[in-house]
Amino acid sequence: MPAGFQSAFVYAAALAHTILMHHQTKHKRKYALASATWLAAACVDLLHLSDSLTQSVQFTHAICPIHSRRFAKPHANRHFAIEAIKKKFADCEIGILKEGEITGEEIDEKQYIDQHYYAIASKATILKPAALNIPTDKFKAQFGEEWSDVLAKGRALNALDTKAKLGISADEIDAKWGAAKKAGKLIKFGGGFYCGYLQDYDMYTFNAFFMTMRGNFTAPGTSIHYFVVVFDAAKLSWADFRGKVLGPTDPAEAPAESLRGSMYKDWKALGLSSTPNTGDNCVHASASPFEGFAERTNWLKGAYSFASDPFGKMMLDAGIPEATLKAWSVDPQVVIPGADGKKGSLFDQVEDMDVYECLAKLVEIYKAQPAEVS
Repeated sequence: MPAGFQSAFVYAAALAHTILMHHQTKHKRKYALASATWLAAACVDLLHLSDSLTQSVQFTHAICPIHSRRFAKPHANRHFAIEAIKKKFADCEIGILKEGEITGEEIDEKQYIDQHYYAIASKATILKPAALNIPTDKFKAQFGEEWSDVLAKGRALNALDTKAKLGISADEIDAKWGAAKKAGKLIKFGGGFYCGYLQDYDMYTFNAFFMTMRGNFTAPGTSIHYFVVVFDAAKLSWADFRGKVLGPTDPAEAPAESLRGSMYKDWKALGLSSTPNTGDNCVHASASPFEGFAERTNWLKGAYSFASDPFGKMMLDAGIPEATLKAWSVDPQVVIPGADGKKGSLFDQVEDMDVYECLAKLVEIYKAQPAEVS
């Protein structure tokens, strides 16, 4: 077994594919494992959800979803987009270990996209109104009635149930949400938590704006093509993987050689329906090994459990319980170490860190939490 391939899983995966990194390594050379997930929403929004593993090679697990309806010629342009990504990976010595697809129907049924955007989606599609933490004083001040009365009469539904009850499309509920906002019938309860009153139906709903975004992933005929890739951490850091291989958030400002930059330049040739922009920016990368772990155990949960995922195993071995990893996977607010009790996004605390730095930071964060929540 070559130096650094300490895991049978890692070695078997590496042998199965041709684009691998150079094995000119010594036992003492350190690598990192990474994983990235690529998804696509509107106009081929190929999202890269990075993920991290361990051992001596930097692995990236990627899911590339292609919103085929956005292509002028769906089949041909799927091919062109995927081949462009593969070429970029090869140019950067990023090896592809595995590929597959997830259909829009499966994404809908198993709520993969809802888990991915949990902070927003939980109010729109996952939780029922009775399970939401509604600030009742703010609700009454905005709408002039008691939340308890609205709930008792069944006049509040999450956006998914509202859409089903009214028999309308995602775009239609989004339009009604926009009308509520324009009429001043909308309130923000907190980050990613909005409530709107649909006057025509005398009912309330939550985060209905999410339904159009969700529809880009779940519409019949759409699919996600995913890759599992590997790269050498000594040559490519996590930050450079996001910043240089993918490019900055705004594709108009991305280097021409980056994925976002090249897809911005060649969007017509790729058959996109419009110029990529900050929202539909062709590629999205998970910001850390932990974020990638959360995404892999969501989108590819059949292959990666918390205990079997390499980075998951690292965290468990480091003393972070599985229950904590599950809670952390939806990016909760956590006590920031050394910040006098101040709280912040867990994902933000480990952004752009490579595997071992990320692991050390996560252990530090875990030890800083109150016993009842850690």
